[in-house]
Amino acid sequence: MKTIRIACGQGFWGDWLEAPVRLIEGGPVDYLVLDYLAEVTMSIMQKQKSRNPKAGFATDFVALMDRILPQVLAKNVRVIANAGGVNPQACAEAVRMVAAKHGLADQLRIGIVAGDDILGRLDELMAAGHTFENLDTGEPLATVRAHLQSANVYFGAQPIAEALRQGAQVIITGRCTDTGLALAPCIHEFGWAADDWHRLAAGTVAGHIIECGAQCTGGNCLVDWETTPDYANIGFPIIEMHEDGTFVVTKHPNTGGRVTVATVKEQLVYEMGDPTTYITPDCIADFTTIQLAQEDTDRVRVWGIQGRPATEFYKVSASYFAGYKAVGSLIYAWPDAYAKARRADAMLRQRLHDLGLHFDEIWTEYVGAGACHGLQLAGEPSRDLPEVVLRVAVRSSDQASVERFTKELAPLALNGPPTVTGFGSGRPKVEEVVAYFPTLIPKAVVTPDVQLLANG
Repeated sequence: MKTIRIACGQGFWGDWLEAPVRLIEGGPVDYLVLDYLAEVTMSIMQKQKSRNPKAGFATDFVALMDRILPQVLAKNVRVIANAGGVNPQACAEAVRMVAAKHGLADQLRIGIVAGDDILGRLDELMAAGHTFENLDTGEPLATVRAHLQSANVYFGAQPIAEALRQGAQVIITGRCTDTGLALAPCIHEFGWAADDWHRLAAGTVAGHIIECGAQCTGGNCLVDWETTPDYANIGFPIIEMHEDGTFVVTKHPNTGGRVTVATVKEQLVYEMGDPTTYITPDCIADFTTIQLAQEDTDRVRVWGIQGRPATEFYKVSASYFAGYKAVGSLIYAWPDAYAKARRADAMLRQRLHDLGLHFDEIWTEYVGAGACHGLQLAGEPSRDLPEVVLRVAVRSSDQASVERFTKELAPLALNGPPTVTGFGSGRPKVEEVVAYFPTLIPKAVVTPDVQLLANG
């Protein structure tokens, strides 16, 4: 039975830079998929593009291709990345320049999947009757339209599969589903039909397992983390997908981490809602049907996955400006570190109130005194705590109030409770708040744009 090997080398923009290089060098893979995008990333990229028309994509990807492109072509590895962000054309042009630098421009075929950016079409679509209701709150998009910074459709695997059919060696997309990056090679290689729901669901589950990189090979895994070998050289995941939709999760030999049923299970429940209804543009996967077994060391076999027909909608990830924020911290040392931090917080809040500043929210954490689990709400922590970090965050539509807050934290060091340290980084930075607006759009009104970049 035909088998393909799909490796994932990035779980987010900022993941380990060496991972994709080691996947290419460490053994055979047919496809290298790289996931760079998160919801807030799109807004950041949109702002970059507004300042520079040639920006708006994951620049790390271009630097990576400079390192691995000769090996990618020599080993006939096909690369699929959503590094295009809000400017996949510019990202593709940058990769073509890398290919030219290596004298490989004539050999490289770059595919582009665009059409997901609908920010410029929103007024037209809203005028046509699409209200774009928030999936969480039900409010229409019109309530935040004036502050929108990005709006991108989540395309699935089919446009990527089309680019593969057209012969692309490197495919750069805008916003697409994380799972679609791995499902597309399966559709292309095995000829899975668009209504082969069970196998599409299998490819979707495979994509979900590897979409966060090493999170399924022992990274960020709670089970037996103390004995996880060689974190520093952790191996990133590889899917060995069979034509019938069964597959094995593994990694290259002689790498750190581990692949077990436990590590795979922890990743499967990541961002999980109703496990019977995992919705993607390609299908609905039923996670309760997944069967797992330890086939061998660092090899987990997966089978039995069932799927259902896809919905008539795409998800849209929109973001909008929602005011300003700043976060600052001070460290209080023993004795009575927690009591000092509490007293300092009260003092700070009194001063902010007396200045007549406006805040939509003030949030305080006492790191080291149970902040991660909210234990400080259940009672007074021990007075013997060696140190406590007082971390205060403010959010407001009034930029001046946030800016004044950044100037009120440092004075506590000399005219508040004693034993303060940890303010060497200076005043907190004022940042814009980017809020998330999830909604839906009918598939019929959006068309993916698949093209090959001309060589040369």
